[in-house]
Amino acid sequence: MMPEPMRLVVAVSGNGTTLQNLIDRIAAGRLCARIVGVISSRGDAFGVQRAQTAGLPVVVLRRRDFPTLQAFSDAFFAQCRQWHAELVCLAGFLQKLQIPPDFVQRVLNIHPSLLPAFGGQGMYGHFVHEAVLRTGVSETGCTVHWVDDEYDHGPILLQKRVPVLPDDTPERLAHRVFRAECEAYPEAIEWVIQQHRQQGTPTPFSGPTQGS
Repeated sequence: MMPEPMRLVVAVSGNGTTLQNLIDRIAAGRLCARIVGVISSRGDAFGVQRAQTAGLPVVVLRRRDFPTLQAFSDAFFAQCRQWHAELVCLAGFLQKLQIPPDFVQRVLNIHPSLLPAFGGQGMYGHFVHEAVLRTGVSETGCTVHWVDDEYDHGPILLQKRVPVLPDDTPERLAHRVFRAECEAYPEAIEWVIQQHRQQGTPTPFSGPTQGS
């Protein structure tokens, strides 16, 4: 008997390229998961169109429509509960969340650097890659981690390393890092799925991080 797919909610704020990667992996049978809903912090995000094209339910929750971060977070996780989400995957979601007790270590994020380097408030997308190039480091990469109440914080599941080349531009570097992200996020989700099957619930990552 085939195992039941893990129920994912994916949260987006922009183009939804990470969402599309997960949609494609699931459709190809390479990830035993089902996206039961998509939450966007912007109604005009292209990720909303991607979700609709894939026939996925979409809810838009704009931070400015809520008086406090707590109220926004409450609405976010109320929607996740309504969809019976087992795991929440932030995919370029640019709003901070306060994680309720029943979702502790059930919310994943992927960040385009080797955390803790180049993380924190305001460090996303091209801002990260521009900072990497300014500092002259020889490598960067991506990090998948459990989400807590701080920006780009929480236990790390895995990292993939990407070289920084002498002629890199932020765009070239972003493209190379995104290729690594397309492998890293499904790997991390699959690890959580395996833990869920073995132990009955997602648990903290206890193995070594991975590099490439």
